[in-house]
Amino acid sequence: MTNSNKTFTPTLGLTDATMIVAGSMIGSGIFIVSADMLKELGSAGWLLTAWIITGFMTLTAALSYGELSAMFPKAGGQYVYLKEAYNPLLGFLYGWSFFSVIQTGTIAAVAVGFAKFAGYFFPALAWEDINTFQIIGLKIHYAQLVAIGLLILLTFINTKGIETGKMIQTFFTSTKLLSLFGLIIMGLIAFNSKIWQSNWMNAWDLNHVTKSVEGVIDYKPLIGGVALGAIASAMVGSIFSSDAWNNVTFIAGEIKNPKRNIGLSLFLGTLIVTVIYLLMNVVYLATVPLNDLAFAKDNRVALSASQAIFGNSGTAIIAIMIMISTFGCNNGLILAGARVYYTMAEDKLFFKQASILNKNTVPAWALWIQCAMASILCLSGKYGDLLDMVSFVVVIFYVLTIAGIFILRKKRPDIERPYKAFGYPFLPIVYIVMGLTFCGLLIIYKPEFTWPGLIITLIGIPLYYIAVAQKNKA
Repeated sequence: MTNSNKTFTPTLGLTDATMIVAGSMIGSGIFIVSADMLKELGSAGWLLTAWIITGFMTLTAALSYGELSAMFPKAGGQYVYLKEAYNPLLGFLYGWSFFSVIQTGTIAAVAVGFAKFAGYFFPALAWEDINTFQIIGLKIHYAQLVAIGLLILLTFINTKGIETGKMIQTFFTSTKLLSLFGLIIMGLIAFNSKIWQSNWMNAWDLNHVTKSVEGVIDYKPLIGGVALGAIASAMVGSIFSSDAWNNVTFIAGEIKNPKRNIGLSLFLGTLIVTVIYLLMNVVYLATVPLNDLAFAKDNRVALSASQAIFGNSGTAIIAIMIMISTFGCNNGLILAGARVYYTMAEDKLFFKQASILNKNTVPAWALWIQCAMASILCLSGKYGDLLDMVSFVVVIFYVLTIAGIFILRKKRPDIERPYKAFGYPFLPIVYIVMGLTFCGLLIIYKPEFTWPGLIITLIGIPLYYIAVAQKNKA
């Protein structure tokens, strides 16, 4: 049975919306990415600086999106903003990238992260060659099957209605926020002044750090453009960890008083997460020597800090925290993502079935096609590759969307704007400059982070014209 009226039911309040923002942002990244960031930067001062820059960019973008969400309070979010500010083609390219890599790639990476940390309790899930089998020449880990199973479970739950997804999101986000604040408090109590002072001795020396097979650590000083490239490369990790804050805009049709609550939830959610991320890195630097963080086993910096704080029980504590975090994160990503495909299908630019709401007033078909795509990406099993591919494309579209505020003020001055971008025009311009600088540095110094995502995005151009031709024929 389907809902022929094709209308969403507004059932989510401000707290629910804020939980979706915070819950979708916090996955497994904050527990892992600081290790690679330290390899790129080589110092405590630059590590925190990279997180501060990322936090500033995220808050600025969220405050800017408040104006757009108040202007277009309906399902689809960023897809709608780009379509209205520019043209349907750019909106489609975002929607195609969202489906092919941005949302589904993030969902896959978070699911694989969940399965990997479940390996602490179930040895068969440990990321080792003995826990693999082959199908048609493809080597598959049992952890990848668990990741896919998680996606199927959460997708099924979300087909039962927004209320069910909301309850899971609120419970798991509240739990992980309390757990993270608890870890931060215990970390500050366990503050080791000797480790802290040692980590800050050369706090502003920018170095690329490597470790030989023999265990010898080498520092290569970075200067000029190479130094800027290293900072941009390091920020791939922090930006990925801070992404998905805009997921709440995709479900605007199901939020009460969206013109007020979406903008406010964006600010509150991103602020909470930014503070947590900075404090988590302070805890890392206050409990574990710098080189031990940079070369933590499998990049698990949070595990190193937890063991320093809680002893042997720290392994189990951090594994449980990450499993809770990734479970709640993926619920928010899955819940919100399908609404973009629904809106695209309404515009005849996606599979027709995605525009159908089931008896529970949710786009069940869109949820399942998202699950299928994310499951395919899970089989890649490479968290880092997905992370690198997503960040560049994501920031490009954020820049275009925020630039759209300027365009829409000239193009559509008649639209009601209950909320206007905070700090306009200064803060939006600052974000655009920072975003373009970040992307430019990646193109120059880390092209392998850029071209895969760009190619996938550009594939959307012929697909758009095929969709338009089918639409016109119909």
